[in-house]
Amino acid sequence: MRVGKIFKQGRHMTESSFVNHMRANASRRVPTWELLLILSLPPSSPTARGVPTDYPAIAMSSSDLENPDQLVTSTNPDHPANLIPSLCAKFWTLGWVTGTGGGCSIREDDLVYIAPSGVQKELMKPADIYVLSLAAQEASLKNRTYLRSPPAYKPSQCTPLFLAAFTRRGAGCCIHTHSHWAVLVTLLLESAPGDGKLFEMNNIEQIKGFGRGFQKQGNLGYHDTLRIPVIENTAHEEDLTEFLEAAMDRYPDTYAVLVRRHGVYVWGDNVHKAKTQCESLDYLFQLAVEMKQLGIPWISDIPVVKPTRI
Repeated sequence: MRVGKIFKQGRHMTESSFVNHMRANASRRVPTWELLLILSLPPSSPTARGVPTDYPAIAMSSSDLENPDQLVTSTNPDHPANLIPSLCAKFWTLGWVTGTGGGCSIREDDLVYIAPSGVQKELMKPADIYVLSLAAQEASLKNRTYLRSPPAYKPSQCTPLFLAAFTRRGAGCCIHTHSHWAVLVTLLLESAPGDGKLFEMNNIEQIKGFGRGFQKQGNLGYHDTLRIPVIENTAHEEDLTEFLEAAMDRYPDTYAVLVRRHGVYVWGDNVHKAKTQCESLDYLFQLAVEMKQLGIPWISDIPVVKPTRI
């Protein structure tokens, strides 16, 4: 039985449903970690950062697992351990994760699946994926512990930035690319006035691909302005975390943060939204570079046109 399914069942499991669960699984030996989850799961609760999420606040350790590899073993193509290699292979063809750069992480309830550091993204396999429990981490998200760590690789330096999207925004997926269009946009913004750099664009159809903001319903419209903050790059990826968090605080409705001369982080409520927003953003970045070459401003004043027929 998949861990995610256990989490979903455990939130509302009564004594009678627990008995039924055990009867249904009488033919197999129920591992200790599964019993702990079922008996101990509390209702969903806020994280230490104060953002409501849908995962239970129970700390799960690798000692609760008889075989940690079961976390990344599934025939379901939509399982995070299968999705991450598939997505990264696609991103590699787009030039987003060249030379082992970039990454992707998916949250399923309390479990977080993360692409490793230093692996060629087009060759990644489910067995290469790291897994951790959000509830088992310190509030600072430092000194992280993993439920599963593949021996051949190192944890991604992007991990604390992914976790910031999960804990601060309740995201289900976060993608980091080294798209050259994203980098070019940050270069174009270097000469912009002020300390806080900001990518802004309106009156472009693809803007509709973005949600209105954190805990808001619906998507942006054609005439709305998309705003993506830019943060300074650092020598080490993990050091970007506090700057990304500050950008989230300053622009609470953003679904992405650009990193100067580096790339972009994009997140969404689920894999579908994170992926489509990342695709939409890359399209807009390319368009922005070409508009700049043609002398066309990113912000324009176009009147709203309404139909005359009712």
